[in-house]
Amino acid sequence: MNQDVELRLEYETAPFLHSLFGNEAGNLRYLEHALGVRTVTRDGWILFAGPKDSVEAAQRAFIDLEEARRGGAEIHTREFQLAVDLAARGGDGGVSELSGVRLLGFRGRKPVVPKTPTQLAYLKSIEAHDVSFGLGPAGTGKTYLAMAMALAMLKSKQVQRIVLTRPAVEAGEALGFLPGDMREKVAPYLRPLYDAIHDMIGFEQGERYFEDGTIEIAPLAFMRGRTLARSFVILDEAQNTTREQMFMALTRLGEDSRMVVTGDASQVDLKPNVASGLAEAERALEGVQGIGFTRFSGEDVVRHPVVGRIISAYRKARGN
Repeated sequence: MNQDVELRLEYETAPFLHSLFGNEAGNLRYLEHALGVRTVTRDGWILFAGPKDSVEAAQRAFIDLEEARRGGAEIHTREFQLAVDLAARGGDGGVSELSGVRLLGFRGRKPVVPKTPTQLAYLKSIEAHDVSFGLGPAGTGKTYLAMAMALAMLKSKQVQRIVLTRPAVEAGEALGFLPGDMREKVAPYLRPLYDAIHDMIGFEQGERYFEDGTIEIAPLAFMRGRTLARSFVILDEAQNTTREQMFMALTRLGEDSRMVVTGDASQVDLKPNVASGLAEAERALEGVQGIGFTRFSGEDVVRHPVVGRIISAYRKARGN
Protein backbone atom coordinates (compact mmCIF):
# COMPACT_ATOMS: atom_id res chain seq x y z
CA MET A 1 0.00 0.00 0.00
CA ASN A 2 1.35 3.40 -1.04
CA GLN A 3 0.65 5.55 2.06
CA ASP A 4 0.51 9.34 1.95
CA VAL A 5 3.69 11.14 3.01
CA GLU A 6 4.89 14.73 3.16
CA LEU A 7 8.15 16.23 1.97
CA ARG A 8 9.34 19.80 2.41
CA LEU A 9 12.06 21.37 0.26
CA GLU A 10 13.69 24.62 1.34
CA TYR A 11 15.57 27.20 -0.72
CA GLU A 12 17.59 30.29 0.13
CA THR A 13 14.98 32.79 -1.08
CA ALA A 14 11.38 32.85 -2.22
CA PRO A 15 12.34 34.40 -5.61
CA PHE A 16 14.68 31.47 -6.32
CA LEU A 17 11.96 28.96 -5.46
CA HIS A 18 9.47 30.82 -7.66
CA SER A 19 11.97 30.77 -10.54
CA LEU A 20 11.91 26.96 -10.41
CA PHE A 21 8.27 26.92 -11.50
CA GLY A 22 8.62 29.87 -13.86
CA ASN A 23 6.93 32.30 -11.46
CA GLU A 24 3.61 30.80 -12.58
CA ALA A 25 1.35 29.33 -9.91
CA GLY A 26 -0.50 27.51 -12.68
CA ASN A 27 2.57 25.36 -13.22
CA LEU A 28 2.18 23.95 -9.71
CA ARG A 29 -1.37 22.99 -10.64
CA TYR A 30 0.09 21.08 -13.60
CA LEU A 31 2.43 19.22 -11.24
CA GLU A 32 -0.41 18.38 -8.86
CA HIS A 33 -2.56 16.99 -11.68
CA ALA A 34 0.27 15.12 -13.41
CA LEU A 35 1.76 13.50 -10.30
CA GLY A 36 -1.23 13.27 -7.97
CA VAL A 37 0.24 15.36 -5.16
CA ARG A 38 -0.81 18.42 -3.20
CA THR A 39 1.48 21.43 -2.86
CA VAL A 40 1.79 24.25 -0.37
CA THR A 41 4.41 26.97 -0.72
CA ARG A 42 5.40 29.80 1.58
CA ASP A 43 8.41 32.09 1.55
CA GLY A 44 11.33 29.90 0.45
CA TRP A 45 9.85 26.43 0.95
CA ILE A 46 7.47 24.10 -0.83
CA LEU A 47 5.64 21.11 0.66
CA PHE A 48 4.52 18.05 -1.29
CA ALA A 49 1.90 15.69 0.14
CA GLY A 50 0.48 12.52 -1.35
CA PRO A 51 1.41 8.93 -2.19
CA LYS A 52 5.09 8.18 -1.56
CA ASP A 53 5.89 7.43 -5.22
CA SER A 54 4.23 10.65 -6.36
CA VAL A 55 6.02 12.78 -3.79
CA GLU A 56 9.33 11.25 -4.80
CA ALA A 57 8.57 12.09 -8.43
CA ALA A 58 7.85 15.70 -7.45
CA GLN A 59 11.14 15.80 -5.58
CA ARG A 60 13.00 14.49 -8.66
CA ALA A 61 11.40 17.19 -10.78
CA PHE A 62 12.48 19.97 -8.42
CA ILE A 63 16.00 18.57 -8.06
CA ASP A 64 16.24 18.58 -11.86
CA LEU A 65 14.86 22.13 -12.10
CA GLU A 66 17.18 23.39 -9.37
CA GLU A 67 20.23 21.93 -11.11
CA ALA A 68 19.18 23.52 -14.40
CA ARG A 69 18.50 26.89 -12.75
CA ARG A 70 21.81 26.97 -10.91
CA GLY A 71 23.49 26.12 -14.20
CA GLY A 72 22.12 29.33 -15.71
CA ALA A 73 18.98 28.04 -17.42
CA GLU A 74 15.74 30.00 -17.39
CA ILE A 75 12.70 27.97 -16.42
CA HIS A 76 9.51 28.62 -18.37
CA THR A 77 6.30 26.65 -18.59
CA ARG A 78 7.70 24.31 -21.26
CA GLU A 79 10.79 23.44 -19.22
CA PHE A 80 8.79 22.99 -16.02
CA GLN A 81 6.24 20.68 -17.61
CA LEU A 82 9.00 18.67 -19.29
CA ALA A 83 10.77 18.20 -15.95
CA VAL A 84 7.51 17.00 -14.39
CA ASP A 85 6.75 14.65 -17.29
CA LEU A 86 10.25 13.13 -17.21
CA ALA A 87 10.11 12.73 -13.43
CA ALA A 88 6.75 10.98 -13.76
CA ARG A 89 8.27 8.47 -16.20
CA GLY A 90 11.24 7.89 -13.91
CA GLY A 91 13.66 7.92 -16.85
CA ASP A 92 17.20 9.19 -17.09
CA GLY A 93 18.09 12.75 -18.02
CA GLY A 94 16.07 15.87 -17.51
CA VAL A 95 15.93 19.62 -18.05
CA SER A 96 19.32 20.03 -16.37
CA GLU A 97 20.93 17.71 -18.92
CA LEU A 98 19.28 19.55 -21.81
CA SER A 99 20.33 22.97 -20.54
CA GLY A 100 23.91 21.73 -20.18
CA VAL A 101 24.24 21.47 -23.98
CA ARG A 102 24.64 24.90 -25.59
CA LEU A 103 25.63 25.65 -29.15
CA LEU A 104 27.17 28.78 -30.66
CA GLY A 105 26.10 31.84 -28.65
CA PHE A 106 27.51 34.10 -31.41
CA ARG A 107 28.33 37.69 -30.37
CA GLY A 108 25.93 38.09 -27.51
CA ARG A 109 23.15 35.99 -29.01
CA LYS A 110 21.53 33.34 -26.88
CA PRO A 111 23.02 29.86 -27.33
CA VAL A 112 20.89 27.16 -28.89
CA VAL A 113 19.77 24.61 -26.31
CA PRO A 114 17.87 21.36 -26.99
CA LYS A 115 14.34 21.50 -25.61
CA THR A 116 13.41 17.81 -25.57
CA PRO A 117 15.29 14.54 -24.93
CA THR A 118 14.92 13.63 -28.60
CA GLN A 119 16.53 16.91 -29.63
CA LEU A 120 19.44 16.13 -27.31
CA ALA A 121 19.76 12.65 -28.82
CA TYR A 122 19.72 14.24 -32.29
CA LEU A 123 22.63 16.56 -31.46
CA LYS A 124 24.59 13.66 -29.99
CA SER A 125 23.89 11.64 -33.14
CA ILE A 126 25.21 14.44 -35.35
CA GLU A 127 28.37 14.61 -33.23
CA ALA A 128 28.89 10.85 -33.37
CA HIS A 129 28.07 10.03 -37.01
CA ASP A 130 29.31 11.09 -40.42
CA VAL A 131 25.75 11.02 -41.74
CA SER A 132 22.75 11.70 -39.51
CA PHE A 133 19.06 11.51 -40.36
CA GLY A 134 16.52 13.63 -38.50
CA LEU A 135 13.05 12.28 -39.27
CA GLY A 136 9.68 13.52 -38.06
CA PRO A 137 7.00 16.19 -38.20
CA ALA A 138 7.36 19.92 -38.73
CA GLY A 139 8.24 22.07 -35.76
CA THR A 140 10.50 19.56 -34.01
CA GLY A 141 13.70 21.54 -34.64
CA LYS A 142 15.31 19.15 -37.13
CA THR A 143 16.55 21.87 -39.48
CA TYR A 144 17.21 24.50 -36.83
CA LEU A 145 19.39 22.23 -34.71
CA ALA A 146 21.28 20.94 -37.75
CA MET A 147 22.10 24.54 -38.68
CA ALA A 148 23.16 25.31 -35.09
CA MET A 149 25.52 22.33 -35.11
CA ALA A 150 26.89 23.33 -38.52
CA LEU A 151 27.65 26.88 -37.33
CA ALA A 152 29.20 25.56 -34.12
CA MET A 153 31.52 23.26 -36.10
CA LEU A 154 32.35 26.10 -38.48
CA LYS A 155 33.22 28.35 -35.53
CA SER A 156 35.47 25.66 -34.01
CA LYS A 157 37.13 25.13 -37.43
CA GLN A 158 36.08 21.49 -37.65
CA VAL A 159 34.69 22.30 -41.10
CA GLN A 160 35.55 25.07 -43.56
CA ARG A 161 32.14 25.66 -45.08
CA ILE A 162 28.47 24.86 -44.86
CA VAL A 163 26.56 23.58 -47.87
CA LEU A 164 22.77 23.87 -47.89
CA THR A 165 20.67 21.92 -50.34
CA ARG A 166 17.04 21.06 -50.82
CA PRO A 167 15.00 19.60 -53.69
CA ALA A 168 13.02 22.36 -55.41
CA VAL A 169 10.05 20.17 -56.25
CA GLU A 170 7.66 23.09 -56.71
CA ALA A 171 9.88 24.49 -59.48
CA GLY A 172 10.24 21.12 -61.13
CA GLU A 173 14.00 21.58 -60.63
CA ALA A 174 13.89 23.90 -63.69
CA LEU A 175 15.80 26.58 -61.81
CA GLY A 176 17.51 27.90 -64.92
CA PHE A 177 14.25 29.50 -66.03
CA LEU A 178 13.79 31.43 -62.78
CA PRO A 179 15.01 35.08 -62.60
CA GLY A 180 18.11 36.16 -60.67
CA ASP A 181 21.40 34.52 -59.73
CA MET A 182 21.58 31.06 -58.20
CA ARG A 183 21.06 32.27 -54.67
CA GLU A 184 18.00 34.29 -55.66
CA LYS A 185 16.61 31.35 -57.61
CA VAL A 186 16.67 28.97 -54.66
CA ALA A 187 16.00 31.41 -51.81
CA PRO A 188 12.25 30.60 -51.61
CA TYR A 189 13.03 26.90 -51.17
CA LEU A 190 15.66 27.41 -48.48
CA ARG A 191 13.83 30.03 -46.42
CA PRO A 192 13.86 27.97 -43.18
CA LEU A 193 17.65 27.64 -43.43
CA TYR A 194 18.10 31.37 -44.11
CA ASP A 195 15.87 32.19 -41.15
CA ALA A 196 17.88 29.91 -38.85
CA ILE A 197 21.19 31.46 -39.94
CA HIS A 198 20.00 35.04 -39.42
CA ASP A 199 18.48 34.12 -36.07
CA MET A 200 21.69 32.55 -34.78
CA ILE A 201 24.43 34.83 -36.11
CA GLY A 202 22.63 37.93 -37.36
CA PHE A 203 21.82 39.19 -40.83
CA GLU A 204 25.13 40.97 -41.50
CA GLN A 205 27.37 38.05 -40.53
CA GLY A 206 25.13 35.68 -42.42
CA GLU A 207 25.37 37.80 -45.56
CA ARG A 208 29.17 37.91 -45.27
CA TYR A 209 29.27 34.13 -45.09
CA PHE A 210 27.07 33.89 -48.17
CA GLU A 211 29.18 36.39 -50.10
CA ASP A 212 32.56 34.80 -49.39
CA GLY A 213 31.29 31.24 -49.95
CA THR A 214 31.63 30.08 -46.35
CA ILE A 215 27.96 29.21 -46.57
CA GLU A 216 27.05 27.89 -49.99
CA ILE A 217 23.67 27.33 -51.58
CA ALA A 218 23.84 24.21 -53.72
CA PRO A 219 20.54 23.17 -55.31
CA LEU A 220 20.26 19.41 -55.24
CA ALA A 221 19.92 19.21 -59.00
CA PHE A 222 23.32 20.93 -59.35
CA MET A 223 25.30 18.71 -56.97
CA ARG A 224 25.95 15.87 -59.36
CA GLY A 225 29.65 15.29 -60.00
CA ARG A 226 30.86 17.25 -56.97
CA THR A 227 32.86 16.00 -53.99
CA LEU A 228 32.31 17.99 -50.80
CA ALA A 229 35.37 17.97 -48.53
CA ARG A 230 35.73 19.72 -45.13
CA SER A 231 32.06 20.61 -45.37
CA PHE A 232 28.94 20.37 -43.25
CA VAL A 233 26.13 19.47 -45.64
CA ILE A 234 22.46 19.88 -44.75
CA LEU A 235 19.96 18.18 -47.05
CA ASP A 236 16.58 19.57 -46.03
CA GLU A 237 13.10 18.33 -46.99
CA ALA A 238 14.67 15.05 -48.09
CA GLN A 239 11.31 13.30 -48.37
CA ASN A 240 11.01 15.09 -51.74
CA THR A 241 14.17 13.57 -53.20
CA THR A 242 13.86 10.79 -55.72
CA ARG A 243 15.78 7.57 -55.09
CA GLU A 244 18.44 8.67 -57.60
CA GLN A 245 18.79 12.12 -56.04
CA MET A 246 19.19 10.73 -52.53
CA PHE A 247 21.85 8.25 -53.60
CA MET A 248 23.66 11.00 -55.51
CA ALA A 249 23.56 13.38 -52.53
CA LEU A 250 24.82 10.81 -50.03
CA THR A 251 27.74 9.87 -52.26
CA ARG A 252 28.94 13.50 -52.58
CA LEU A 253 30.47 13.38 -49.10
CA GLY A 254 34.23 13.93 -49.10
CA GLU A 255 37.08 13.90 -46.58
CA ASP A 256 36.40 15.35 -43.11
CA SER A 257 32.80 16.17 -43.99
CA ARG A 258 29.52 15.61 -42.24
CA MET A 259 25.97 15.43 -43.55
CA VAL A 260 22.60 15.86 -41.89
CA VAL A 261 19.49 14.75 -43.78
CA THR A 262 16.13 16.00 -42.54
CA GLY A 263 12.68 15.01 -43.68
CA ASP A 264 9.09 14.16 -42.86
CA ALA A 265 7.64 11.09 -44.55
CA SER A 266 4.11 12.46 -44.10
CA GLN A 267 4.88 15.54 -46.26
CA VAL A 268 5.95 14.01 -49.59
CA ASP A 269 5.22 16.30 -52.54
CA LEU A 270 6.49 13.99 -55.27
CA LYS A 271 4.18 12.72 -58.00
CA PRO A 272 2.21 9.58 -56.99
CA ASN A 273 4.29 7.26 -59.16
CA VAL A 274 7.66 8.58 -57.90
CA ALA A 275 9.21 6.81 -54.89
CA SER A 276 10.76 8.90 -52.11
CA GLY A 277 14.52 8.61 -51.81
CA LEU A 278 14.25 9.20 -48.07
CA ALA A 279 12.07 6.13 -47.59
CA GLU A 280 14.57 3.97 -49.47
CA ALA A 281 17.53 5.42 -47.52
CA GLU A 282 15.79 4.69 -44.22
CA ARG A 283 15.30 1.06 -45.20
CA ALA A 284 18.75 0.57 -46.72
CA LEU A 285 20.97 2.39 -44.22
CA GLU A 286 19.54 1.42 -40.83
CA GLY A 287 22.37 -0.11 -38.81
CA VAL A 288 25.15 0.93 -41.21
CA GLN A 289 28.30 2.05 -39.39
CA GLY A 290 28.77 5.83 -39.36
CA ILE A 291 25.08 6.55 -39.99
CA GLY A 292 22.62 7.56 -37.29
CA PHE A 293 18.85 7.97 -37.22
CA THR A 294 16.84 10.15 -34.85
CA ARG A 295 13.06 9.94 -35.03
CA PHE A 296 10.96 12.79 -33.69
CA SER A 297 7.30 12.68 -32.69
CA GLY A 298 4.53 15.16 -31.96
CA GLU A 299 5.83 15.37 -28.37
CA ASP A 300 8.97 17.05 -29.73
CA VAL A 301 7.17 19.93 -31.45
CA VAL A 302 8.66 23.15 -30.07
CA ARG A 303 6.45 25.64 -31.86
CA HIS A 304 3.12 26.69 -30.36
CA PRO A 305 1.85 23.81 -28.14
CA VAL A 306 -1.26 23.42 -30.28
CA VAL A 307 0.91 22.42 -33.27
CA GLY A 308 1.80 19.13 -31.59
CA ARG A 309 -1.86 18.44 -30.90
CA ILE A 310 -2.77 19.25 -34.51
CA ILE A 311 -0.14 16.80 -35.80
CA SER A 312 -1.31 14.05 -33.45
CA ALA A 313 -4.96 14.61 -34.35
CA TYR A 314 -4.28 14.45 -38.09
CA ARG A 315 -2.19 11.31 -37.77
CA LYS A 316 -4.95 9.65 -35.77
CA ALA A 317 -7.57 10.68 -38.33
CA ARG A 318 -5.45 9.41 -41.20
CA GLY A 319 -4.57 6.18 -39.41
CA ASN A 320 -0.81 6.90 -39.42
